[in-house]
Amino acid sequence: MEKIVVVGAGQAGASCVAKLRSEGFTGKITLIGEEHVPPYQRPPLSKAYLLGDMELERLFLRPESYYAENGIELMLDTRVDAIDRADKKVIAGGKTVDYDALVLATGSVPRRLPAAIGGELPGVHVVRTLRDVDEMASGVVEGRHALILGGGYIGLEAAAVCRKKGMEVTLIEMADRILQRVAAPETSDWFRDLHTRHGVTIREGVGLERLLGDDHVTGAILGDGTELPVDLVIVGIGISPATSLAEVAGIEIDNGIATDTQGRTSDASIWAAGDCASLPFRGERIRLESVQNAIDQAETVARNILGADQDYDPKPWFWSDQYDVKLQIAGLNRGYDHVVVREGEGACSHWYYAGDTLLAVDAMNDARGYMIGKRLIEAGKSPDPAIIADASADLKPLLKG
Repeated sequence: MEKIVVVGAGQAGASCVAKLRSEGFTGKITLIGEEHVPPYQRPPLSKAYLLGDMELERLFLRPESYYAENGIELMLDTRVDAIDRADKKVIAGGKTVDYDALVLATGSVPRRLPAAIGGELPGVHVVRTLRDVDEMASGVVEGRHALILGGGYIGLEAAAVCRKKGMEVTLIEMADRILQRVAAPETSDWFRDLHTRHGVTIREGVGLERLLGDDHVTGAILGDGTELPVDLVIVGIGISPATSLAEVAGIEIDNGIATDTQGRTSDASIWAAGDCASLPFRGERIRLESVQNAIDQAETVARNILGADQDYDPKPWFWSDQYDVKLQIAGLNRGYDHVVVREGEGACSHWYYAGDTLLAVDAMNDARGYMIGKRLIEAGKSPDPAIIADASADLKPLLKG
């Protein structure tokens, strides 16, 4: 093993190359990214960075000098056009780069509105890259009206930032409730109340008919016929795994680039990690769109390229910041059949159970509940729901049982 190429300079790609070096790999490493800046954190883009509370350099995962100092060739502003699996080469920026092992960390792409309904009008934005947020920033101005499409975490975070900037905000969600795809009704209700108290108008069960405007978006017609004047539209209707490069190369695709338990694709020399990759988990194939997964899966791939023969067993956790609320999520709530609510002073947590088994916890300003819940889930322990529901009960002894 002399040459390793990593395609995608996001969290997963950066984590992979750093782990390869820290594990003692001395061969050539090439990290290829389409953006013009070195790998950076994405979560602060729609929060601290858009608010102006974080400078560009603080977004960087590592100083740009780190890559040269560690012998990592960083090819920025470079698109990979093709993978030649037979000769083990990638074609990128008019050059060919040889590999012994190739890692695809191509991430995901935001879903956009069709041009036919105004999706390409100036003033219509998605939230994924630094460029997206830089282009949006000039429109986030006090007194203007922002329309947020989508009541997932991206949409809710964008709504919170726009309100903090003094904008009038309307959020529409086509499903019956916000967060329907990812959270229980109890969590949806909690965040609906939070945003309503901060002045956001939330319309659930309502889609978008079309956007209005010629040189810039000026309005929107909703699915129920309502017409709104708007100055800015933020589209948060989900993401799709970036699989086109792998697909054209003939690599198996199944809810993303299909990997085995160690991160290897259908080509034994090619691996995948992060948002673009799907993996076996509890009898099904899933993708995990999170910083935790990007780091842990990419580091496992790096070790396995070097011969570790280690299965990836994810320990999912997520977070979201909205106004003065920090939401922390541990576990996956897939298959839950009831939710236990634990409410304390200034804190609340929702505990997801399938029968007697604890699956996940949504903790709102409840760092203690989150940490204990996370440790219980990872240890395979499921406390009595009656204890969880009792806000006066000390949860710490549960870790000893």
